Amino acid sequence: MLALKAENISKQYRLGQVGTGTLTHDLNRFWHQIRGKENPYLKIGEANDRSSKGSSDYVWSLRDIDFEVEQGDAVGIIGRNGAGKSTLLKILSKVTKPTTGKIYTNGRIASLLEVGTGFHPEMTGRENIFLNGAILGMTKKEITRKFDEIVDFSGVERYVDTPVKRYSSGMYVRLAFAVAAHLESEILIVDEVLAVGDAEFQKKCLGKMGDVTKGEGRTILFVSHNMAAISALCKKGILLENGRIKDSGDIDKVLNTYMNVEKNNETHVIFDHNTQRSGSKNIIFESVEIFNNNNRHSNNFSIGDDIILKLKIKNNAGEKRSEIGIQVKTVEDMPVFHIMPRDSNFELHHTQETEEYLMTLKDIRLFPGSYSINLVSANTTGHQIYDNIENAISFNILDGGKYTQRNLPRSAGLFFQNPDWAKL
Repeated sequence: MLALKAENISKQYRLGQVGTGTLTHDLNRFWHQIRGKENPYLKIGEANDRSSKGSSDYVWSLRDIDFEVEQGDAVGIIGRNGAGKSTLLKILSKVTKPTTGKIYTNGRIASLLEVGTGFHPEMTGRENIFLNGAILGMTKKEITRKFDEIVDFSGVERYVDTPVKRYSSGMYVRLAFAVAAHLESEILIVDEVLAVGDAEFQKKCLGKMGDVTKGEGRTILFVSHNMAAISALCKKGILLENGRIKDSGDIDKVLNTYMNVEKNNETHVIFDHNTQRSGSKNIIFESVEIFNNNNRHSNNFSIGDDIILKLKIKNNAGEKRSEIGIQVKTVEDMPVFHIMPRDSNFELHHTQETEEYLMTLKDIRLFPGSYSINLVSANTTGHQIYDNIENAISFNILDGGKYTQRNLPRSAGLFFQNPDWAKL
């Protein structure tokens, strides 16, 4: 039995405008409408790709989205920042209307999109519980029956008669999730708000969502950058990329597609005028290469291997000294560690316009997965950024080698082992 169906959903925004735009555009839309013609502004616009500047005032946050969700399914919606995940959830929750397409739902929807969604700040926690229940169409008697369970789960019993505007963001989320999960809606939509809560509460929420789908037969749509949580909770997935569905179906298949999308298998990247970068450009990166223990180009490493980066820089402003920052992060954009030459008592003294540096990170102790590297060049105080390139190059950590995931050392300095630096 279908719980939810999205049919040809698209959402267009006009940059810099609130509402539909100018009066001229509104009149033009109306003139086409009364003549039975299509909205003329649906024919223009670009994909919502944040990595490119673009030339149109119109962008498509979502384009031609079609999918079905069966009753009792837990569906994970994944994708990079700006892919359209939150916009899709807002449309499904009827917070905003799609530009084209229709949503068909079978049952009541409870949404947890942002901290405090649906809460009135001047009302107390108790009053907001009853307000949310009433919005979902529940009677006062039904809400009263669930009230003690909601308060107990949220852990805010002491403050239940305090206006929620005085709650911390963590308390807000605890109560909001408790309300959404316990009130009797057939469909529960949860965005990445659980990241506000502490680790213990996140685990508690994931357990509750599992109970909701398996025990109560309710449907969950869950957006998260935590791939482990998505994998544990969901059986099906939808991968969004630039507002379109890249893949859908079995969650393991979708996660594998996502990981491959995020991988950059190049081992020698040359940066040119098309490279997305920011900064004053006093000193810029011209290229980056990645090598393994045997000094061969590779971006696949085992736990405990050495990772070698070769950086080529160009000094456009005759700077005498500078600093380099190398940030390693997961494919979910979560920073893992950040290293700089000064951590190894190595200083960058420039004597030539073009120079090359070698950085060797020894005995890498990262869990298996895909990682990317951001490169930053700055002055020695860090107050002026010369060059900043995100996702400059990527690498993969494989299980096994010197260590395995099961016996990976948990010693202090797990990630912060000072690398060796050399000027070539």
